[in-house]
Parts: sequence; C-alpha cells; structure tokens
Amino acid sequence: MIKSNSEISDVLIIEPDVFSDSRGDFREIYDDEKYAMIGIPKIGKFNESYSHKGVIRGLHYQVEPFAQGKLVRVVFGKVQDIAVDLRKSSKTFLKYVSTELSRENKRQLWIPPGFAHGFLVQSDGAVFQYGCSNRYSKEHERGILWNDPQLGIKWDEKTSYMFGLSDKDKTWPLVKDATDFFK
Repeated sequence: MIKSNSEISDVLIIEPDVFSDSRGDFREIYDDEKYAMIGIPKIGKFNESYSHKGVIRGLHYQVEPFAQGKLVRVVFGKVQDIAVDLRKSSKTFLKYVSTELSRENKRQLWIPPGFAHGFLVQSDGAVFQYGCSNRYSKEHERGILWNDPQLGIKWDEKTSYMFGLSDKDKTWPLVKDATDFFK
C-alpha cells in the first residue's frame, strides 16, 4: 500500500496493493491494523451509492459529536472527489483537495473529520463506496453549497452537472452564512 499526502496534509491518497492476473485483479480495501498505522481510525460503517453522469453529491459534513472521517473509493466508474477543510484553526481553512477516483486508478481517499465532502460523477454512472468513522445523525448533518464562490472549487467543466443535484444540495448555505464549523 502506498500512502501520499494531498495538497492538505491530513487528506491522504491511498493506492492499495493490486494483484492482477488473467482473471482480473484483487486488492484489500480495508484492514484496520494496516490503516491505523497510517493514521486512519477504525471504520464502523460502510455505505454505497450509485449515481448517473453529471450528479453532484455534497458538500456534506457532520458536526460533533457525530463528526465523521470518510474512507472513499469508486467501485465502478469515475468521479471528481472534493474535500474542503472546515477547521477554523487550520492553515488550510476553506482550501480544498480535488482528485480523480476511478475503477481504473483504484485509489482511495481518506478525508478526516472536520472536512466537507462531495463528488461529481464524470462517467456514464458510478458506484461510490465510503466507510465512515462515526454514525450518521440527521440532527448533526450539515452542508455547504457546492458552487460557493468563496470556495472557488473548479468542478470539471466537461461534465454537465446542472440537472444532477438533490433539492437539499441545491439549498445548503454559503460559507459566509454557515455557523457550524470545527475548531
């Protein structure tokens, strides 16, 4: 397994060991002991979604005591994955990481608690899988508007995404109007 830091040192890009032969390939997607050695806590819950091309999901996060770290990967397809630092005391507050996750590159991304997360589906469809370090709590769920000009996220302009937003994702507040960030 190869781990590298992204533009924000706490967000990790993980390239798992892949064993390929004429049948296809095999890789370990999570081992609590190995991942703990690189700073990733135990993952207690795994989720999976399917989305059509052009769908944006996010930018989502949960506040304490249900803040979540997420270990994310794409099982099928390709996405542009975004992690936004919402930790007020961080040197990278309101900066973001953008990376491609796909079936082909087999990467995983570790997004620690204190970040908003979202993704744009760039392929015809994508199966997206994420493990969470804490339980979901509707009461503690928050979000930031995906196209907030203060964040300046450079979403893939080649992918049409105007139709692919949930009602909730269209109405999250701008950063300047949000009140629940992390210390």
